[in-house]
Amino acid sequence: MAENQKRDYKSIRKIRTGDKGFKDLATSCVAFANAQGGILYIGIEDNSLTPLENQTISQDEVNDTITRLHSLCFNVSLTASELIQHENGGQYFKIMVAPSLKSIATTSDGKIYLRISDKCEPVRNEDLQRLSIEKGAYQWELLATKYSLADIPVENVKKFANDIRESDRVRQHVKQMSDLEILEHYNLIDGEVVTNLGVLWLGNAKQRSRISFPITVQYIVYNHLEQKVRKVDWHDNVLNPKELLLDIEREATELSYSHEFPDGLFRKQIRHYHPKVLRELLLNAFAHKSFTISSDIMICVYPDRLEISNPGGLPLGVTKDNILHQRHRRNPYFITIMSDLKLMEGEGSGYDLIYELNGMEAKRPPFIESSFNETKVTLYSDIQNTDVLPLLDYTLNNYKLSQKGYIAFGAIAAETKIQATKLSSYLQLSDDERLRSYVEPLLRDGIINKKGTKKGTTYYINPKLIANSKANIKTSLKTIEPYALKALIMEDLKYHPQSLLSEIAERLPDVEKADLTSMVYSMVDNEIIGEGSKKLRKYSLK
Repeated sequence: MAENQKRDYKSIRKIRTGDKGFKDLATSCVAFANAQGGILYIGIEDNSLTPLENQTISQDEVNDTITRLHSLCFNVSLTASELIQHENGGQYFKIMVAPSLKSIATTSDGKIYLRISDKCEPVRNEDLQRLSIEKGAYQWELLATKYSLADIPVENVKKFANDIRESDRVRQHVKQMSDLEILEHYNLIDGEVVTNLGVLWLGNAKQRSRISFPITVQYIVYNHLEQKVRKVDWHDNVLNPKELLLDIEREATELSYSHEFPDGLFRKQIRHYHPKVLRELLLNAFAHKSFTISSDIMICVYPDRLEISNPGGLPLGVTKDNILHQRHRRNPYFITIMSDLKLMEGEGSGYDLIYELNGMEAKRPPFIESSFNETKVTLYSDIQNTDVLPLLDYTLNNYKLSQKGYIAFGAIAAETKIQATKLSSYLQLSDDERLRSYVEPLLRDGIINKKGTKKGTTYYINPKLIANSKANIKTSLKTIEPYALKALIMEDLKYHPQSLLSEIAERLPDVEKADLTSMVYSMVDNEIIGEGSKKLRKYSLK
């Protein structure tokens, strides 16, 4: 299994090369402790995820590792496993790092790190307050309340346990547990005492109202003048999170409106907001709410957009520019329950689904804003290019793509033609290698074509696919071939000599500016001449 938020592999050399290796291990331990805990596998090679053949480790090395690490990091709880024998004969061991719920873990030289996805990131001074709040959020779920299990309605316990047993995401050994054991497994109780998480799921209205702070929601509808025309709120704490979600979906009738388009002899309907996208955004608001802030989840519906905001900024290390790839959970035990009840996608896959579904309906990706106290997601209802809808339908019905493939294809189809740099930005990718995993299957199946190399690479929809789909996509100069673009520029300069590049671009608005600039530069001293310098350079035929 690959490295992730709670798993890291380290070569045996880390404990056999002196101080440098141990400092690196201490960094990982501190990062895990400041997040949600994790496991260090010592003796596993990164490139193979296995130990070296016939590798041997002594128990003294294990004991010495724990002792050294305890001296190199503070507020970190470490436990080592017994030596483990791999099938190739090599030995390795695990170090379990518990989350530091009540204090901030540091290295012995005072540095602070946080585990984000599969990396250990340093925490800046300005992020310390946010880290403290994040740790308070982790602790909130497990804090004991004044209620005992005897105070909880018996029917609520039975209903929760039955819901868990009926889910096909729950492992068989969990389904076979007693009701009490299931509550313990999901951290709803601590002994006979109910936790905050337990009250949230199992308590009655009065009990939920006594915890700081339960989930409260406002749903507000605005007209074209942004005047409030309808409002529903959930402040009475009667419902548990699952019931609350289902009730919001029932009440939010405005979110079920649809666009209608001709489709042969029939009419095709596309909802303003895909129901799976809606559920994912609502559940994200629930799951990533900061329970240490007293504020409502706001669902604001406008004629052209939907805004959903929740208390608390994005988790530390996650931004609007990396949300597709960073994995970080604010309320991990709450999310586990939601996932096991099949209410939400698996860990970290929610925004992938949103990008996929929006892309395959020719809609814009969500717009995300995050401040210290609030995260707001805006979803627009309009379809960017209705001409590509038959193309998207044809591809969905005739090709089986991965989620990455659908996300990339939706982005390319919306533009018809897109530069690699722009596509990388849309997909929040930092290098060409990662982009390749999105586009290579599309190229292999003949769904898209490309031209150019490296940063000059451009991807566009295969014309054969457009023809087969019978999509009535308007002819555009975006995909014009280089020889035709050269002829077009020469024809333009024939009638408009002494033109600035910006003037040529104004007369050829459908041509990509980058393609036009590159072609004009390549024609200088061959087909055309340039006079002047930089932005004031004027072009004419030779």
